[in-house]
Amino acid sequence: MNPLNKLFLVILALFSVPLSTLAHGTEEEHQKESVYANLMDYGFYVSVILLIILIALWTLNNKKMKKINVKNLEGRNKRDRHLKYKKILQIIAMLIGLLTVLTGFLAFSNNDSDQTSISNNGNDISFNHIHGLGFDSKGEEIYIPAHDGLRRFKDGKWSVLEGDRHDYMGFTMVDDGFYSSGHPAPDSDMENPFGILKSNNMGKNLDILDLYGEIDFHGMGVGYYSHTIYVINPQPNSRMDDTGLYYTLDNTKTWKKSMMNGVEGEAAAIAVHPEKDNIVTISTNQGLYVSTDFGNNFEIITETPTTSVAFNEEGNILAGLISEKPVLVEINYSTRELKEIVIPELGKDDAIGYIASSPKDTQDLVFTTFLKDIFITTNGGEHWKKIADKGNGSSLDAKNISNEKQDQ
Repeated sequence: MNPLNKLFLVILALFSVPLSTLAHGTEEEHQKESVYANLMDYGFYVSVILLIILIALWTLNNKKMKKINVKNLEGRNKRDRHLKYKKILQIIAMLIGLLTVLTGFLAFSNNDSDQTSISNNGNDISFNHIHGLGFDSKGEEIYIPAHDGLRRFKDGKWSVLEGDRHDYMGFTMVDDGFYSSGHPAPDSDMENPFGILKSNNMGKNLDILDLYGEIDFHGMGVGYYSHTIYVINPQPNSRMDDTGLYYTLDNTKTWKKSMMNGVEGEAAAIAVHPEKDNIVTISTNQGLYVSTDFGNNFEIITETPTTSVAFNEEGNILAGLISEKPVLVEINYSTRELKEIVIPELGKDDAIGYIASSPKDTQDLVFTTFLKDIFITTNGGEHWKKIADKGNGSSLDAKNISNEKQDQ
């Protein structure tokens, strides 16, 4: 087999690797993101290897041409064949060179965008994604998982927490830290996906609880004080025989399946009462549902499509609805009465993604949107301040925030 045929076989073998080997996790979103990022790096390295092979073949071909005796017909024919190979190698080298430049640029741009999203001086913070939202136990700090690590908003300023840039999913704040699922950072030696983890020091250390290396839970809610965990299981696994809603009262030691009767539509969000283990609420594209018997039977609270849901300190429900426009409501848990909280007008095709209420003051609220805007209020919605615009964080004067609370 001549060298050129060998080269084509190498190219074919390298680019016949199935994309599934590049993907991590089981959900479509993360497959696409991971495939893109890894394929750019993969393509760059492959193209560099091919360039090296081409240079070696070029050199070998030239050496052979110099040894050919062109005084006879056979030699001249052999030289013509090598000249033909040389032209083909030139064309392939140009194509591979362009591929190297292109994949190198895309790989660098992708890595650079990740780096710039976390390089900051207290003001310049960006969010590739928003995968959760919550207050710390003092009500002074807001945490958001942003696909590449945690962001913190404190004293009017954004910062990025130190530590591995894990891709937290199903992120839920509790009184002593957070629970989460998700995927490890690219340079981490942790298994993928996370299953269920807990941290008592905001990600510096992660305690592995269950289903490590098996499942990534996007739908997960945890009681702020009770630490009762509810998950929407996407596929059967070693601890759960079926898909659907499961809960644990003992930090994942045992799981029980909920019947989930009465819920219609595709689940968008899940929230657990801060103290009462038996109360859980689920939002779908067909309404908002609440259960008082560990998720076995649900009653509908509103038939309006609901994009997000959370409980406040008083046990009332906060929900993001979509009627003629996105609205935020507080639902009195006892009376089921809905009260609209006035919010800034959102852009076209935008809606409320996550909601959180401070455990110290129910007037302190924060919500994120699908288009990655973030708003906070310290007076129950009378005045809102925008702390992120289209995924770009902005700082506030902490004195003004404090003054607004004092003026209430």
